[in-house]
Amino acid sequence: MGVRELRAAFEERSVSAEEICGAHLERMERLNPDINAFICITAEPALERARDLDRRHAAGETLGPLAGVPIAVKDNICTRGTHTTCGSKILANHVPIYDATVVRRILEAGAVIVGKTNLDEFAMGSSTENSAFGPTKNPWDLERVPGGSSGGSAAAVASEMVPAALGSDTGGSIRLPGSFCGVPALKPTYGSVSRYGLVAFASSLDQIGPFGKTVDDVALLLDTITGHDPCDSTSSPQPVQSSVKGLEESITGLRVGVPSEYFSSALDEEVERSVEEAVKLLESLGAVINRLSMPNTRFAIPTYYLVATAETSSNLARYDGVRYGVRAKENRDLRGMYRSTRSSGFGSEVKRRIMLGTYSLSSGYYDDYYLKAMKVRSLIRRDFDEAFRNVDVLVTPTAPTPAFRLGEKMARPLDMYMSDICTATINLAGVPAISVPCGWSRQRLPLGLQIISPHFQEPKLLRVARAYEKARCFRDEQGPLPLEKKG
Repeated sequence: MGVRELRAAFEERSVSAEEICGAHLERMERLNPDINAFICITAEPALERARDLDRRHAAGETLGPLAGVPIAVKDNICTRGTHTTCGSKILANHVPIYDATVVRRILEAGAVIVGKTNLDEFAMGSSTENSAFGPTKNPWDLERVPGGSSGGSAAAVASEMVPAALGSDTGGSIRLPGSFCGVPALKPTYGSVSRYGLVAFASSLDQIGPFGKTVDDVALLLDTITGHDPCDSTSSPQPVQSSVKGLEESITGLRVGVPSEYFSSALDEEVERSVEEAVKLLESLGAVINRLSMPNTRFAIPTYYLVATAETSSNLARYDGVRYGVRAKENRDLRGMYRSTRSSGFGSEVKRRIMLGTYSLSSGYYDDYYLKAMKVRSLIRRDFDEAFRNVDVLVTPTAPTPAFRLGEKMARPLDMYMSDICTATINLAGVPAISVPCGWSRQRLPLGLQIISPHFQEPKLLRVARAYEKARCFRDEQGPLPLEKKG
C-alpha cells in the first residue's frame, strides 16, 4: 500500500498503526541486510509511537494526514535523540538535541519514523558508495548502485520497506536515485521547504524533498513539509499552494518543452528511446510539444562543481574535532589535532571536494573560478526563465544511463560527476523537478523521466507527472524484486 492507502486503512480501523509498523519493520529486517538502505532502524521507538497513535485514534482524536504511515529519513536530516551521521566517521557519535523542521512537520502529521537511511558521505556522491557504513545496493540488481546521494531513501521505497521517505537534493541527489530505483522523487523549489536541521553541504543548492510509491504520495508529503519557517533564513514567505488539489486535472493544452541540449551523444540509447516515448504519450494526453534550446546547459557540470565545492569548503570547516563530532586522540598540539581529526574522519570524496573548493576560493583564483561560475549560474537560470515564457513545463531524461555497476566509476571521479548532467542545472536555477519512472532497460533496470516547472509551480508539475504516471502504468509492470524471487 502507498501512503494514502495506508492512512485510509488506519482511519477505517481495518488495520492498526502497530500492525502497519510491525509489517514494515519485519520487511526491513528481512531485506535490509542485502540492500543496506538503512544506517539505523528505530524499531522500539517506532512501535511505541504507533501504539500511541492507536490509543489516540481509539479515543476519538482527530489525527493528521500521515497518521500511522511509516516513513524513513535520510541520515543528514536531524532527528532528536537518534544518531544523525551523514554517512561519515566524523559524525559517528552525533545525536541531535532537536528535530529538523521537516521531521517535526511529518511527526505532527502523524507519521511513524522507522529509521535513518544511508547516503554518500555528507551527501557528496551519485551512487551511495561513499558512505562510511558501506554502499547501498539497487533493489532491482544488487550488483548495481541505487544512485546518490539519497540512495538509501530511494532503495527503501523501491523495495517497499517503507511507503515513503525524505531525502536531500543538491545536484540531483533525490531525482537520480528515483530514476535508478524506479520511484517518483521530487526536488522542490529552493526555499519552499525548510532546510533547518539539514546538515549543510552547499547551502545555496541543498533542498529536502520526498520519495513515494506514487506521485500522489509525493504530493501528500510535499504538502506536509512545505511552508515558511522562521528558523531558516532562506525559507520563502510565499503562500503555500496545495499540490494534492487538482492533481487529477487534465493536461490538455499544457505546453511541454523538450530542450535539445539534454539529448547529447552521451545519452544512453535506451534512455533516449524511453523519454521520447514519454513525450509522445504526453502529446497523446493533449499536451502541446515544443522543441527548444537552452544553450548554457553545456556549462552545468563545471559550474555546479565549482559552486558546490566552494560552499563545501566553507560549510565543512566546522568539523575540526572541537565543535562537532569525533576528535582524533593522541595529538601534541592544536594543528595536529585538526589535521588528524579531518584526515581520519572524512572520506576521500569529501576531502577531494573540500580541496577543490578551497582552491577555487583562494587568493588569485577566486575571480577565475568561483566568480566566473556564479556568472554562468546566472546565465543558466536565464535559460530557464526564457524557456518558461514559452512553455509550462520542461521534460528531459533524469539520468544519462541506467544504474551502473558498483565500483564502476569510483576510480574515475569525472565520470561519476557526469551522472548529474541532466539534474544539476535544476539546482543552479532553484526550480522544482520530479523524476518519474518511464520504462525499463534491457537488463530490467528502471529509467526516469524528469519534469521541470517554474519556481513554486509544484502543483502544475505534479499534475503533469500524475497524468503521465496514470497513463504509463509503470507499477503494473514491476513484479517482485529479484532478491524476492530467490527466496
